[in-house]
Amino acid sequence: MAVHRELRILSGSANPELAEAICDHLGCKLLPTIAETFSDGEIRVEINANVRGADVFVVQPTCAPVNFNLMQLGLILDALKRASAGRVTAVVPYYGYARQDRKVFPRAPISAKLVADFLSVAGMDRLLTVDLHAGQIQGFFNLPVDNLYAAPVLLQYLKEYKQEREVVIVSPDAGGVERARAYAKRMEASLAIIDKRRDAPNQAKAMNVIGNVEGKVAVVLDDMIDTAGTICSAAEVLLDNGAQDVLACATHPILSGPAIERLEQSAFTKIIVTDTIPLSPRARECGKIVVKSVAGLLAKAIHNIHTESSVSVLFV
Repeated sequence: MAVHRELRILSGSANPELAEAICDHLGCKLLPTIAETFSDGEIRVEINANVRGADVFVVQPTCAPVNFNLMQLGLILDALKRASAGRVTAVVPYYGYARQDRKVFPRAPISAKLVADFLSVAGMDRLLTVDLHAGQIQGFFNLPVDNLYAAPVLLQYLKEYKQEREVVIVSPDAGGVERARAYAKRMEASLAIIDKRRDAPNQAKAMNVIGNVEGKVAVVLDDMIDTAGTICSAAEVLLDNGAQDVLACATHPILSGPAIERLEQSAFTKIIVTDTIPLSPRARECGKIVVKSVAGLLAKAIHNIHTESSVSVLFV
């Protein structure tokens, strides 16, 4: 049984700080691994420890540079498979290509499915991730997928605001209503929705607010912040509708393009994110951004998977 295998954790180059934090929670050390790039751009991977029969967890979010980190993860999985690891779990806190989960044009790929096939063939036995953009992506895999929720981590911070002022949880679009409702229920807060119209990829125009935000602290909740156009537009609309203060809350801080400049110039008092994706040096300088770690959450999930205990207890 897996409970008798030796627990091993290793990391690619995408987010080694998160991997180290997970190891601190579990009381173990990262497996020594070489992950380098040759002068021609090819990736070299070498695992410098015995993993035969071990229960191995590979921490590697497929964030920017997405294709590089994805390929590196695939090579690590292949190396572990060829080294006779007992079971290999890919810990992918941020699953890249998740927004390309269906065909929106006649001759377009379903990229999220292709990534699932790639990782499965590379040698992954199960996947551990956080806040998939579309929960249906779990069905792209023919192996176990544990999709954790960052809600316990983010709610701990938000509840501090709830003690002082009345809070309303705001979904930036209709697609995020279910997520916002779950947060609002756990905080015993009210719910509002931003009606928006998307004009082009990575661009969205907020229109009006459905719900009462007047005199309240409005928390705009989303699973990720990419170029920040959507939530910054939402902040302006919320203030126009009488919100006393505006916060942003998201699991994955992608923060591409002009995101940092937009957030700095926005009406947000704080932007609460997690460390599923490491912040760039420029983002770390932004005084509005507050980072809450999911290392403890992932460590509990890894422990439960390793000991064949229930992972669903973490969803409560």
